[in-house]
Amino acid sequence: MDDIALKNGKIRGANTMSSRINVRVFAIREIIFALKIHTMHSLSKHLLNQSLFAIASFVMLAGSLFAEVTRFEILTREPFADGQEFGDVGAYERIIGRVHYELDPELPANQNVVDLKLAPRNERGRVELSADLFILTPKDLSKGNGALLYGVTNRGNMNALRNFNYASGSNQPKDAKHAGDGFLMRHGFTVVWSGWDGELVPGKNRLRLFPPAVEAGITGLVRCEMVPGGDTIRMEVNWANHGSYQPTAEGIKNATLTHRLLPGHPRVVIPRNDWKLHISEIESDSPTQLPKVEVEYSAILKKKHIYELIYEAQNPVVMGTSFTAIRDLISSLKHGTGIDNPLLADGKPMIQRAHSSGVSQSGRFLREFVYWDFNADEAGRKVFDGIIPHVSGSGMGSFNHRFAQPTRHGGQHDHHDYPTDRFPFAYETQTDPLSGLTEGILQRSVKTGTAPLVMHTQSSSEYWNRSGSLVHTDPLGTRDAEIPDNVRLYFFGGTQHGPSGFTTDIGNGQTAPSSADYKPFVRALLLALDRWAKNGTQPPPSVYPKISDGTLVAWTQNATGFPKIPGIRYPGVIQQPSFLDFGPRWQSEQIIDFQPPIPRGDYRVLVPRSDRDGNDMGCLSAPEVVVPIGTYASWRLLGEKSGAENQLYSLSGSFIPFPATKAEREQLGDPRLSIEERYDSAEDYLKQLESQCLKYEDAGYFLPEDTERTLKIHGERIAPLVERKKEA
Repeated sequence: MDDIALKNGKIRGANTMSSRINVRVFAIREIIFALKIHTMHSLSKHLLNQSLFAIASFVMLAGSLFAEVTRFEILTREPFADGQEFGDVGAYERIIGRVHYELDPELPANQNVVDLKLAPRNERGRVELSADLFILTPKDLSKGNGALLYGVTNRGNMNALRNFNYASGSNQPKDAKHAGDGFLMRHGFTVVWSGWDGELVPGKNRLRLFPPAVEAGITGLVRCEMVPGGDTIRMEVNWANHGSYQPTAEGIKNATLTHRLLPGHPRVVIPRNDWKLHISEIESDSPTQLPKVEVEYSAILKKKHIYELIYEAQNPVVMGTSFTAIRDLISSLKHGTGIDNPLLADGKPMIQRAHSSGVSQSGRFLREFVYWDFNADEAGRKVFDGIIPHVSGSGMGSFNHRFAQPTRHGGQHDHHDYPTDRFPFAYETQTDPLSGLTEGILQRSVKTGTAPLVMHTQSSSEYWNRSGSLVHTDPLGTRDAEIPDNVRLYFFGGTQHGPSGFTTDIGNGQTAPSSADYKPFVRALLLALDRWAKNGTQPPPSVYPKISDGTLVAWTQNATGFPKIPGIRYPGVIQQPSFLDFGPRWQSEQIIDFQPPIPRGDYRVLVPRSDRDGNDMGCLSAPEVVVPIGTYASWRLLGEKSGAENQLYSLSGSFIPFPATKAEREQLGDPRLSIEERYDSAEDYLKQLESQCLKYEDAGYFLPEDTERTLKIHGERIAPLVERKKEA
């Protein structure tokens, strides 16, 4: 039998035990046996029974420390992709259900959950919650690769298959089209998603968390920024598909609504009698469902103008249980606990390693998950072996404070003054010259020995839209940060937050969006991350621009060297976070007293230097950016019809095609070489593109199957441009 030891006040057993019940039974049996042998002759029967009862009670209590997940409620278990075989791994099945949790608010591992001690408790003194669950796993678990990939949902939406498998997006992946090219399945990953966002409304199969309530009588100020996508007289104060906190009677009466065109403009109060608040209950199976709150303003809420509602709210939920829900789910699947655990084979857990990928909001979530030390489970074990925060920029989120709003982010034109872009930004421990705090994203997990391997990946548009440089500089942008040994940074030059389809249509912008694709990199890096965790194989070196080599510079055109392209306006704005004062209780209790918060100074962001074509230097640039047919700028400006001309087009980059011919270039006065001056033919272009892909393959950043795919896609794109050259 495996040893059981008492350490730090907790019973710790071998990972091969299938449930906490096994721990209890084994411990009680062994203790009873020992006591009977050694004390039968020296204790009275009465005293012996009392001793046995006390010890058994203690062991039962200690065993319950493994009860973070109490049970799995499996609703559906059926073949995935019509039973399609994925190479040697074979068929997959999909498992749909709900996971049920209990939390002990007194445990040290749960002390960072804001307001958990104010939640109602059951007869065991525990706080209960539950979440939706979706799993894709090999039908024969023994054929998997031993690794779990947890896809952090984005506002309840499942995107891991879209990002890794080139699949069509779905919150109910079932058919072959949802498997895409089968990448994750062919490599044997078990893929898991669950609900973690407690402000979502039901619908479209979004995965939801059902968080615990906070005791009655708690109120506080809530601020909601609204930027209409078009002129309207009525809109939700939160994002679509999200609830909002219930206003109090005084909150409805004394709420304020302000208006401004640009972020730097003063807020102008709209008289209270000129607008209305509408509160609608939402039909839901969640006992803590937030209602829909809407503003109605008959004088028109104008497209891309900034409106801000502030009101007194009531009935907060313990939103920070989003972290414990994921922590405890992954720990349960790794260690085989929880009644009806669906990933056991012959009563034993089959998951040996767990990784997580989060995109945008979800990437920020992963950074804050680690920041608050939730990568240690209640028994002190490491939860995720590796994480990939993708396109998170330098941010965290509004995830773990009173009246938290997880969907909120930070942008240049919209979404300001939320606790998303706040110190610490970097993985190393730094001292913030504005707040005086000394912290790092990994600081707590390093102390507990549970820091994961980190691959921080991002598009180059995060430098402009999401303060991306602060991940790898000091807070004032004066020096390069030291990157810890367990961290790699891969910044994809010429790409935007989410790749666009190839187009030259400018839409509401002044330029077309960037279609440069970072997904091939992310696929190769996931496999490298798993090798790193499994056997210590070092992944490819980090690639990102640096102050020290002159590839990371101030964001002005003079500093970047971006060429003066006819008809193209260079940005006069950038997203740059401030040190925000949320009030006297923020740092100690995570309670906001100042709405809006007070800016006390600005952090300094930098951007990659441009080459002669306007493409980023110092980055792991997409092959089509290294062998370009145009400029893939990391920024894009809103156009005249947008309602906010010359502001950043949120999270977008630009594609600015090269002139087709030398004559066209000279006629336009374009400083960039034309396509005919760069490539003799389509075959010449593809040969150069293939050469770049092969270099990336050799270095470990690319897979052969993605080289083939890249050449096919860009062969089709270059053909019409070559035809234009011939016609000229």
